[in-house]
Amino acid sequence: MKNTPNKNPHFVQYLSDKNLHFVKKCIFADTIINGLNNMKRKIYSQLLEWKKQENGRVALLIEGARRVGKSYIVEEFAKNEYRSYILVDFSHISNNVKAVFDNYLNETETFLMFLQNVTGVTLYPRNSLIIFDEVQKYPQARQAIKHLVADGRYDYIETGSLVSIHENTKDILLPSEERSLAMYPMDFEEFLWAMGDEMTMPFLRQCLTDRMPLGPMHQKTLTLFRQYMIVGGMPQAVLEYLASHNFLRVDNVKRDILALYRRSIDKYAKGYKEKVKAVFDQLPGELQKHEKRFRLSDLSSDARYRSYESSFIWLQEAMITNMCYGVTEPQVGMRLKRDGQTFKCYMSDTGLLISHAFDEKTIQGEELYQKLLLNKLEINAGMLVENVVAQMFVASGHKLYFYSKNTRENAEDRMEIDFLIEKPTLTNAHNICPVEVKSGKNYTFSSLNKFRRKFADQTATPYIVHYQDYKEENGIVFLPIYMVPLI
Repeated sequence: MKNTPNKNPHFVQYLSDKNLHFVKKCIFADTIINGLNNMKRKIYSQLLEWKKQENGRVALLIEGARRVGKSYIVEEFAKNEYRSYILVDFSHISNNVKAVFDNYLNETETFLMFLQNVTGVTLYPRNSLIIFDEVQKYPQARQAIKHLVADGRYDYIETGSLVSIHENTKDILLPSEERSLAMYPMDFEEFLWAMGDEMTMPFLRQCLTDRMPLGPMHQKTLTLFRQYMIVGGMPQAVLEYLASHNFLRVDNVKRDILALYRRSIDKYAKGYKEKVKAVFDQLPGELQKHEKRFRLSDLSSDARYRSYESSFIWLQEAMITNMCYGVTEPQVGMRLKRDGQTFKCYMSDTGLLISHAFDEKTIQGEELYQKLLLNKLEINAGMLVENVVAQMFVASGHKLYFYSKNTRENAEDRMEIDFLIEKPTLTNAHNICPVEVKSGKNYTFSSLNKFRRKFADQTATPYIVHYQDYKEENGIVFLPIYMVPLI
């Protein structure tokens, strides 16, 4: 009998309703798979370089904030670059594997034999990798790296968050055979890769090399960058955006990460967790001010730096924040001129900052996100723009410094420069690039001109980072914000 389609509209509707959820799940899963396939991270090339150059002589410790993608990228590296690997996740370790560590970690030969036996994985000399994931939960494994590396047969990578926190390092001898590598949220180029775009950033590099404006491509690139700024660089948030293109769902993912950070503070900031949480909660309030310097008096009228110093250090070591220190003079080796009690405290991810700054009721209906996307948010724009510039500088390997002088005696000396960046190649003079960040269309740059006059011998290329296209005028480079990673 010939199979004819059913003409009953109710039957068609039934099929549609019955399978709609399944179809959506398939589309979502396919998007996630495609997103994971495109989730390339620049740190992968550093892992390749380590493997090739060190040949097992040094273990690698990858540090980063929680949910920044450490575990994923290391396991992808293990799958692609080794014949076999063993991943020991100390946050979900089985009793059998834990027994191997508890009983044999100091007996290298026996330890390696039992580890292969309980995991069912055969290790091959110079072609296998052992991963200690969330190693901060089992500090003795870090201490054992010295002997494991000396054995020489296998490569070792450790990953962890909060690995530098005192509670996770006390009573152990940190090995000199361990090299640290920081991992940050996805940068703009990695975000573009996840979106399937591998053409935009090379195009931007060529435009900057040729000192040429983007013209018709400027607005399109700016829209892409605003998406990046809103979503942020946490891989889970990016994957949700790829799957749904729904900012509210992305916001829920970011709020889950922020809640995880607060739980980490409760668990690990022993003895001063309330102060750490007070600083953490105050970050958006400090960044929305015209002068972004963190004022301790906003925490309490009698707050002193010495009583809160550990809180700022904790957040920085957890890689939740990026610290930017004031300097008394712009010169090579700015760390030597650092004023430790004058600083700005940025969040490590601007997408998280947005969710941290605005409550859920404000964000409901996506009106706020739409205003951000169209650059029509009347307030807080400067907070987000300066934070994302700091985030991009850190991801590019820059240390964060700024210069500020507030005096009533001489107006020519009164200025504030948002960032000071050292040239990659130092010369006898002109090594410091002052960077001013502007979030609006109409702005002045008197501080930058004062800086150029006062520190003419130290000043290299001065930059104004803005939302407009590339141009050069009166010796100043006006740089569109999406080109900041290329400085």
